[in-house]
Amino acid sequence: MEEEFNATYLIFDGHVEVNKYRYLYFVFIFIVYLLIICSNSTIVYLIWKHQDLHEPMYIFIAALLLNCVLLSTNIYPKLLIDFLSEKQIISYKACIVQYFMFYTLAGSEFLLLTAMAYDRYVSICKPLQYPTIMNKRTIRILLALAWLVPACHLAGLATISSYQRLCSFTLKVIFCNNTIYKLFCVTSKAIFVFGVFFLLNVAVFPVIFIIYTYSRILIICYRSSGEVRRKAAQTCLPHLLVLINFFFLLTYDVVIVRLESDFPKTARLIMTLQLVLYTPLFNPLIYGLKMREISKHLRRLFRQEKTNRCCFY
Repeated sequence: MEEEFNATYLIFDGHVEVNKYRYLYFVFIFIVYLLIICSNSTIVYLIWKHQDLHEPMYIFIAALLLNCVLLSTNIYPKLLIDFLSEKQIISYKACIVQYFMFYTLAGSEFLLLTAMAYDRYVSICKPLQYPTIMNKRTIRILLALAWLVPACHLAGLATISSYQRLCSFTLKVIFCNNTIYKLFCVTSKAIFVFGVFFLLNVAVFPVIFIIYTYSRILIICYRSSGEVRRKAAQTCLPHLLVLINFFFLLTYDVVIVRLESDFPKTARLIMTLQLVLYTPLFNPLIYGLKMREISKHLRRLFRQEKTNRCCFY
């Protein structure tokens, strides 16, 4: 018989409140999920449709936003089902799958941000070599690595975790993340080694690389004209905002969640909300408003929709 454990919702401080307000929460989460799908998909559609957006920078943005949709889809449908259920339960195998998908897609998001940093570095620091370096083959390789490297790392972690003996069956989180390690009877050294290897390749080394690329960009901009500095700010600032936000969220999830000490409930709520709500809505907003070419096509799309609606009536 397949084991199941309670998924106690820390945000609502227990099962009773979830049942009391579950329809209200369901409507709220459903609207948020629709906003995430629509906002991210709109930007992806604009990049796919318009030929002038078929450049490496915009292709990486489209991949990042598509990754946001997949990451949200890994969490929100199960969350919506839980709000309509008397008991919030999930099989251990399903939990492992959600855990695998979450960290695979989170790792992919970080590597996509790294690829975008490399693209900006080549564009600003080596403009004459940019068409040669950032060709279609390079873009395909970077995209493939961004999705395959985390998946290969997590495959080992998920496999080892699936065979661990459980001594606890309660998770005080809203989805399956690395708190599943607290369910194990014995701490696994293999999981620790795989986890360190994953962090090095998906977080530490990319951060070092990103610091290097942006240091070079800042040096070039400092020595260049005002036009170069303006262009760098337009293309790099949105990326930096998304990168810094995601880095702190990833640090929280990997480090703070695994501490045995009681982390303040309000702070945990805010960080969890950022992870599942703020980031997927923040990315399309930043890229849609701050990237001039995307913003231009977005305004045209809304004007066209408004004109079509007026003509229809």
